[in-house]
Amino acid sequence: MPLLAVPPVIPVLRSEFNLSGTEIGILTGLPIILFAAAALVGSRLVALLGVTRAVITGLALTAVGSGLRAAAPDAIGLLAATAVMGAGIAVTQPALAALVGRWLPDHIVLGTGIYTNGLIVGEILPVALFPFLFPLFGQSWRATFVFWALPIVAIALLVLALAPPEKAAAIGAARRWWPNWPAREVLRLGSVFAGASAIYFGSNAFLPGYLSETGRADLISPALTALNVGQLPASLLLIVFARHLERRAWPFVFAGVLCLACLGAIVATAGAVTVVSAAVLGFAAGAAFALGLTLPPLLSAPDEVARVSAAMFTFSYTSALVVSVLSGAAWDLTGDARFAFLPVALAGLPAILLVPTMRFDRAAIGGEKERSR
Repeated sequence: MPLLAVPPVIPVLRSEFNLSGTEIGILTGLPIILFAAAALVGSRLVALLGVTRAVITGLALTAVGSGLRAAAPDAIGLLAATAVMGAGIAVTQPALAALVGRWLPDHIVLGTGIYTNGLIVGEILPVALFPFLFPLFGQSWRATFVFWALPIVAIALLVLALAPPEKAAAIGAARRWWPNWPAREVLRLGSVFAGASAIYFGSNAFLPGYLSETGRADLISPALTALNVGQLPASLLLIVFARHLERRAWPFVFAGVLCLACLGAIVATAGAVTVVSAAVLGFAAGAAFALGLTLPPLLSAPDEVARVSAAMFTFSYTSALVVSVLSGAAWDLTGDARFAFLPVALAGLPAILLVPTMRFDRAAIGGEKERSR
């Protein structure tokens, strides 16, 4: 929720803090690099504290960071608070994958689809409610940041109250940060997930600037809403057809091709077609994102899930940050916001090219691991 509260107010932030396109890329990409760096910390916290306490710690950091952004006096302060918020989200992500593996070991795709559905709803709400909340708060972007910190506090309290007790043996059992996997497999997994992340975050970051530049600022809220709401059907289909999509390469490839087609349609239009293309792009990127989240618990032993997830997030989000900065630089160099989408489109190629080379079973990873010793 606090992450997606930023894109609707980017035009305001750009005006107030005199941000360049590159600085916007850094602002939107900073949480992504924190996702990468702090994911390993999250993996370690799972080992030291247990999964539930790690989730609560991450939620607390997210709420504090979101609240601090509202008090930022300048761009540096805004970036610093955003870093705290991004670290909190990053700590939580590996723990969520571990929760699915431990609570629903026989229904991993179903469980992943359900919590991905929750993530997507959290992404939709700030964008969809922005046209109502922004006037309600007197056109104050600071008030909206405080508002979206409050539900996170409530969620942390709910987790604390309702989570089932964790076995003591599961806490402190592992001390490694990196998975016991061949580096080649980790990089391949991270590359696939990086494409979905870069497309989603890049589109949210640069769609408002593109529409403002083309004189269609009135489409910013509808297009962002369509982009984020479009993910919801993808997560619902993953829940309904979990068994049919599990361990299949074609859904990744289809989603990747659809993403590229939609990005092309967006930069070629500035009207109703743009909004429709954003909705379909959200569907495709949401499908790729949700399918990517299923890979660590599908391919890993239960005690490896948090570390595999952390390694995947570290590589993929680092790549997504590079894409975001390159996109902002392309905008600045050309003076045309359409070119910001070029690095984003290129990031979608790994899902199309690499997934068909993967074997979707733990035995394949285990065999690779044994050969690498």
